[in-house]
Amino acid sequence: TTGNPKGVYYSHRQLVLHTLAVLGALASTPGNQSFHRGDVYMPITPMFHVHAWGLPYVATAMGVKQVYPGRYLPNALLALIQREHVTFSHCVPTILHMMLSSPATGNVDLSGWKVVIGGSALPKGLAKMAMDRGIDIFGGYGMSETCPILSLAQLKPSMTELDADKEIEYRTKAGLPTLLVDLRIVDEQMQDVPHDGKATGEVVARTPWLTQGYLNDPANSEELWRGGYLHTRDIGTIDPEGYLLITDRIKDVVKSGGEWISSLAIEDLISQHPGVSEVAVIGIPDERWGERPLALIVLKEESVSTVTEQHIQVHVKARAEQGVISKWAVPEVRFIDELEKTSVGKLDKKVMRQKYG
Repeated sequence: TTGNPKGVYYSHRQLVLHTLAVLGALASTPGNQSFHRGDVYMPITPMFHVHAWGLPYVATAMGVKQVYPGRYLPNALLALIQREHVTFSHCVPTILHMMLSSPATGNVDLSGWKVVIGGSALPKGLAKMAMDRGIDIFGGYGMSETCPILSLAQLKPSMTELDADKEIEYRTKAGLPTLLVDLRIVDEQMQDVPHDGKATGEVVARTPWLTQGYLNDPANSEELWRGGYLHTRDIGTIDPEGYLLITDRIKDVVKSGGEWISSLAIEDLISQHPGVSEVAVIGIPDERWGERPLALIVLKEESVSTVTEQHIQVHVKARAEQGVISKWAVPEVRFIDELEKTSVGKLDKKVMRQKYG
C-alpha cells in the first residue's frame, strides 16, 4: 500500500513453526481472546492475504469447524455468523466497519464473537462500536514478510478490572509479542529505545518464520535484514507492560516543519467523532512546512448535512490542547464519498497521495 509489490517466500518448516506458535498464543489466554477446539472459525481475510494470516492452518491443526464465506458481503457474512454459530474470525478494520454499519446487524446476536483485527490499525471508535455489541475484539500485528503474526493485543489476567476506556486502549494496540518472537524498537543506530510508551523507534524482529528475503531481489533483501533483524519500516512504542503500539508507517509519517506527525494518531482521534464513518490521513505538500496532514473523511449518512470541516478541526484541537497530540497535527479536512482501498480492504494511501496530494 506504500510502494511497489515484492515477492516473499517461506519454507514448509517456517509455516509449521508459525502455526504452532500462534496456536500456543491464542490457546494460552484464560477465557476471552482465545481460539480453541470448541470454536467455529470463519476467516474474513482472503487466502491471498498472507495465507489468511496463517490462521486456517491453526484451525486445521485443532480440527475445528471452518466456514468459508466466499464474497465478503455484509448481509451474507452476518447470516453465516448466525446460521453457523461462528465464534472466531479475523479481518481488516474496513470489513468489520462495513458489517457493523449494515442494517442487518441489528438482527444478529454478535455477543461473544471473537475477532482479531489486523492489516491496519484498529481505531478506538470501531473498537467501541464492536464492544458495545458484545464482540470480543482485539488487534494483531504483522506483515507479509513476517508470515505474518508477530504480536496480539491480548489482555493480561491482571487487567480484568480495567475501566472501559483503558481496556479499549490496550485492545487497539499491536499487542504483546507471541511465542518465539524477538521484537525491538530501535533508533537509526540499532540501539533500543526506552519502553516507556513515549519513545519511538523502528520495529525490528527476529523469529524462526520470517521470510529470508525478497524473491530475486538481493539488494532489497539485504536492506530488509540490515543488522541481523528484519526491518518492518513501522514506527512504534513499547509501554512498561510490554505492549507494542504502531504509531505509523515510515512512509506515512507526515513530516511538517521538522516535526514527525503520526497519521494513525490523527485517524484514531477523528474516528471517535460521532459523525465520522471512515477516515484516512495523508501528508500533502506545503511550501512553508514541507508537508501538512490532510484528513479524508467519509461521514455517516445521518451526519452529512450537520457536520462541517470546522466541527472536525475543533474536535482535534480540543485533544491537542489536552496534550494528546501536537498542535501542528490539527489537519486540513476534506469530506469525500469513498476512501480508496486495496483488494483486501486496506486503505490505499499510495493512491490517495496521488489523487489528493
